[in-house]
Amino acid sequence: MIKTRDVFVFVAAFGTASALFAATQGDPAPAVMRSVALEWNDLPVKASAKGETRKVFQAPTATLDELECHVTTLKPGVTSHPPHQHPDEEILIVKEGTVEALVAGEWKKLGPGSVIFQAANEMHTIRNAGETPATYHVFKWNSPGMLKKKTE
Repeated sequence: MIKTRDVFVFVAAFGTASALFAATQGDPAPAVMRSVALEWNDLPVKASAKGETRKVFQAPTATLDELECHVTTLKPGVTSHPPHQHPDEEILIVKEGTVEALVAGEWKKLGPGSVIFQAANEMHTIRNAGETPATYHVFKWNSPGMLKKKTE
């Protein structure tokens, strides 16, 4: 006769074996990012009709599934993208120019040195509100387990 304990042991063993098998399949996990210092002029620039982007890094860290940083420069009057929301939180730091950011349902006009925190699942966007290019740094992260939730 099969006992509850036997079912429990089987389910636990099967689950562990399945997880180990899944972990060994597909692409290997990216390496954990270590300390790094990057020169502005060494960052590759990707031009677009809206301006340009510099991808600084996007990798797992010792405490996060992913840490991303990129720098965007928007041409005058240009919006980065339509208002949207996502489960990631992000911080933007205005480097130069004047921007307007949709924050908690309100437009805020901000200049160099300003900091914007966009909370998870809140509508947000940013646009260049000045007559010169506007550049800002974006820091975005995924806490443990968030990347898996995004793909489910």
